[in-house]
Amino acid sequence: MTVRDDIKMCDLLQPYLQQHEQIHAAMAEVMTATAFINGPQVGAFARQLEDYLSVKRVVPCGNGTDALQIALMALDLEPGDGVIVPAFTYVASAEVIALLGLNPVLVDVDPDTFLLQPEAIEEAIHYYPGRCRAVIPVHLFGQSCPMEPILQLARQYDLYVIEDNAQALGARCQLADGKWYATGTMGAIGCTSFFPTKNLGCMGDGGAMMTQDQVLGDRLHRIANHGQRVKYRHDEVGCNSRLDTLQAAILSVKLKSLDAANQARQQAAARYDALLADCADVLQTPLRSTDSTHVFHQYTLTLWEGNRHGSDGVSQRDALKQYLQERGVPTMVYYPIPLHQQPAFKGCTCIGDLPVATQLTQQVIALPMHTALTQEQQMYIADQIRGFFGR
Repeated sequence: MTVRDDIKMCDLLQPYLQQHEQIHAAMAEVMTATAFINGPQVGAFARQLEDYLSVKRVVPCGNGTDALQIALMALDLEPGDGVIVPAFTYVASAEVIALLGLNPVLVDVDPDTFLLQPEAIEEAIHYYPGRCRAVIPVHLFGQSCPMEPILQLARQYDLYVIEDNAQALGARCQLADGKWYATGTMGAIGCTSFFPTKNLGCMGDGGAMMTQDQVLGDRLHRIANHGQRVKYRHDEVGCNSRLDTLQAAILSVKLKSLDAANQARQQAAARYDALLADCADVLQTPLRSTDSTHVFHQYTLTLWEGNRHGSDGVSQRDALKQYLQERGVPTMVYYPIPLHQQPAFKGCTCIGDLPVATQLTQQVIALPMHTALTQEQQMYIADQIRGFFGR
């Protein structure tokens, strides 16, 4: 087998093999007890994640999208209220807003970091005066949005902050007090996903919400459990969203090695940086903030002329993608269509023409990123990229 035959976009097998004995033991305990729903492992995992994040309350749920929806349900927003969200993100960040009869207010992102910026939030507030009630900073690809100014604006304009932390669990952000805080713990509510390919992934679907407010945590738990505080008494309309016991047991095992896994991703990113340094005139990575660590859920590149089309009508980005695929290197585009161009969000409030989000969808490409990447594989990948550019 050659190097090119074994390159995966995300390798889930090797991390499992490294922990299979612990995972099997944890699953066997659940199987023997047969408490498949709300078993003790669910509460145990929640407490472990609370300790890891230094947050007062973690409420597990069915998946990351549910986490965002339940978070919005817990904040007493009214139909038509505006929720500010970047146009360059996965659909779930905005989908839940529209689903609840709220108004997604789509804003552009920073061209260097690809992240939501405080200036865009303030512009949205002035454009939609008196109606913006919340903002969803998306910690994209593994690093934090600039939370200090975002939190300052939230206090100034009385906005709820719901952090979408699905791609940055384990990252830290420095605030004005000089302390470093876990992403997902600085706003009113943080939301994350345990989809299998996430930095902390289970073997199915799973998600969680986190908050420093115990009263709000109680409400999140109640809404996720049919709105009931005690069985068969429903204090409000809720939903049914829970992390099953088997997944909680698996996550408890994997949480112990999350920091080591994130460090492996950081090392892989550093190797890519070095191997592709001579392509800096045609490729760039999102700017890395000094106020945030980066856990590299994705290693994303931007082609300076990625949307330039050749004589065959194929863009440079898509030509590179095809070139690499033919040589055994998988890639992905996160994301190929900005939210404001999605048919489902036609008619939503857009702040300006959103040129950065539009351009990024034409220029970004993500390389293989996971904890099992070898130096040999990365050298091969970089050689193919340099070959495409004639280096």
